[in-house]
Amino acid sequence: MNRSVRARMTLLYGGLFTTVTVAVLLAALILQSWAVSAALGGRGGRTCAGPECDAPPPQPPDDVRESVLTSQRLILVAAVAVIAVLAFAVCWWMTGRLLRPLHRITAAAQRLSLSTLHERLALTGPDDELRRLADTFDAMLDRLERAVDSQRRFIANASHELRTPLAVQRTALEVGLADPSPERVRLIRAELLRNTLRSERLIDGLLQLAKGERGPDAAVPVDFGRVVGEVVGRQRDAGVTVSSAVRTATVVGDEVMLSQLVANLVQNAIRYNVPEGIVRVELTGDGTLTVVNTGPRVPPERAVELLEPFRRLDADRTGAGDGAGLGLSIVAAIARAHGGGVRVRANPDGGLTVRVDLPVQPVLSSQAS
Repeated sequence: MNRSVRARMTLLYGGLFTTVTVAVLLAALILQSWAVSAALGGRGGRTCAGPECDAPPPQPPDDVRESVLTSQRLILVAAVAVIAVLAFAVCWWMTGRLLRPLHRITAAAQRLSLSTLHERLALTGPDDELRRLADTFDAMLDRLERAVDSQRRFIANASHELRTPLAVQRTALEVGLADPSPERVRLIRAELLRNTLRSERLIDGLLQLAKGERGPDAAVPVDFGRVVGEVVGRQRDAGVTVSSAVRTATVVGDEVMLSQLVANLVQNAIRYNVPEGIVRVELTGDGTLTVVNTGPRVPPERAVELLEPFRRLDADRTGAGDGAGLGLSIVAAIARAHGGGVRVRANPDGGLTVRVDLPVQPVLSSQAS
């Protein structure tokens, strides 16, 4: 009861209203007794002794009775008026005090902008509905601030990644064509082609990330085991050993996006590996896809950072020079769009273990039989 604003308001207002009503009615009764005594000449409170006290008291005349009734009506009307005025005044005052946190929440929402996302209500007091509402508002601001910071980093990183190949191409053209010998032209051509391919891969990665964030247009049952098997079967002559253990699992979603998820995981495990390394792909019947690879050591506390766009940890993971840092980000986006999640763990001997959990479609009893 003490955690409910409604209960506290009911008890508080009911107690105040009862107290005010009793006080006013007691005053009204006192005033009424005084009026009756005055109207009847004070006989009501007089004592007597002797035979005359055995006689019945004289009946008051009609004008006296009418005067008493009139006084009673006036006192009751005055009492009701006083009760109404006091009740509305007290309720107005108490409601304003109790709803003051809502005014703070409203004011904070009205001044909310990108420059005020760091502000918090930090409401104190009992753990009631208003306190929980303020805490929920603060938690929403925390998530919004993280999302805005992530978007800012994404824009800055994307701008840097797109500007780098353009700057290289411009330098190659300006410096290389200053003395356009045939040999230099061939070098410039190769450099321009390499940077153009890098830009294409980056743009393709950004498009895939955007599609993953948007989610599938039409969700249909997909044989996820078949998709995993086809992707693993296409990995040949990679310089590493790729093995798999795939079971049947039906996932509701988009087959193309799910295929992209598996391909990004497997290709990422192959790219960031060691010569003659190992990649292990496992799919369980409950929709859990696990990809384990050997490779350079990754700090355990920084492994989760690889799920962020354009995040590269060190030179060992960028030595190939053909990645845009979007592979695992696309995997995480596609997994979230399909109602799942991704967990990344650094292996003690090097490499990563990436686990993708996707909700599977339950098998009907008729199909199982």
